[in-house]
Amino acid sequence: MKVSTQNMVSISEANQNFSRIARMVDEQGPVVVLKNNTPKYLIIEFSSVDNEYAPDEDVLNISKALMKKNRAAYEVLAQ
Repeated sequence: MKVSTQNMVSISEANQNFSRIARMVDEQGPVVVLKNNTPKYLIIEFSSVDNEYAPDEDVLNISKALMKKNRAAYEVLAQ
């Protein structure tokens, strides 16, 4: 996903002018919200979620692999 540097706003600006940020998303694409000058949040149009993010099956497979790999740690935490 490409995000223009013009589509980066501070968290305080997003908080105070959310409707303007929503218009930016509609007109220019995804907006990155910065917290302490570091990218923290991404605001995108809801309809683009299905096309750009991992399907549930992929997330489930990754989760199973991580649980298998870290089984000993999970068993200690469960005690």
